[in-house]
Amino acid sequence: MKRAPMIAVAAIAAMILVTYGVWGDRALALLGLGPDPSRYLGYVEGETSLIAPPIAGRLIERPVERGQLVKKGDRLFVIDPVMAKAEVARAEAALAEARARHQNMLTGKRPEEQDVIRAQQREIEAGLVQAESELKRQTELVARGISTRQSYEAAEAQVRQLRSRAASLAAQEKVGDLAARQSEITAAAALIEQGQANLEQARKRLEDVMPVAPEDALVENTFFNAGEWVPSGSPVVSLLPAFRVKLRFFVPEEDVAQAITGKQVRFTCDGCPPDLTATITYVSPRAEYTPPVIYSQGARSKLVFLVEARPDSLRAPLPPGLPVAVEPFAE
Repeated sequence: MKRAPMIAVAAIAAMILVTYGVWGDRALALLGLGPDPSRYLGYVEGETSLIAPPIAGRLIERPVERGQLVKKGDRLFVIDPVMAKAEVARAEAALAEARARHQNMLTGKRPEEQDVIRAQQREIEAGLVQAESELKRQTELVARGISTRQSYEAAEAQVRQLRSRAASLAAQEKVGDLAARQSEITAAAALIEQGQANLEQARKRLEDVMPVAPEDALVENTFFNAGEWVPSGSPVVSLLPAFRVKLRFFVPEEDVAQAITGKQVRFTCDGCPPDLTATITYVSPRAEYTPPVIYSQGARSKLVFLVEARPDSLRAPLPPGLPVAVEPFAE
């Protein structure tokens, strides 16, 4: 009597195995024991952002951890910024010097320098009055035959010298009130632009060694710990924003004509909330055999087309690799 139930269970198991071997997943689905063959199977794929420093250095801070959700603007890590900060300070000083030189060329000489020139002018003018008086006296003496021709010529030369000196100082005073030549001003302005570009470059390099999250994202992985040496271009943190998660599912050739870019589809996954939707963003133009990751006895030999879709309104990204089932396209 006890052997009868065991024989019945063995018979049912054998029937299931035979049915699966002959009819595959479709037969199990009819029995309620297998996947629904009318759904399109696929998985979640994430496009991660690798955040890396442009220069090598020691990692002195990494406030984020694997699996943490970060907001846009949160600090991700800090590479030793001593050299980058020094470069910013040097660029700021060079720019300040270029601006000072440019301003100096626009304003002419200082008032104190002009006062010195004017004092020299007054001195020359006083000497010129005395020299002209002596020249007049020598002219009268030569005419009366009292003085020599040599004394007259000496007095005349002194007047000419003082007049030339007075003209020179007047020209210096006028030039001192003027700005530099236009070509020199243009060259000084170009140095200011060069200094500004160098400063922006130095500040950008400082930002690159202390990057922040470009958008809200999940910290998918971390590759270095504080104190370790990070080579140039090596990622320290990988981020997975919610909007960079997509579904990759496979549509049979008889249904691919209904897969249109921009079309909305419904999908389900284990542990996911209900009524999830996604929008098709890509349909492969080439057919392929069902990939091994989407395995089933009934679909093993079917030709399918890869379709990609972006989930709509997800607060947190779906984990990459999660299997999904997409409902058939609505007619």
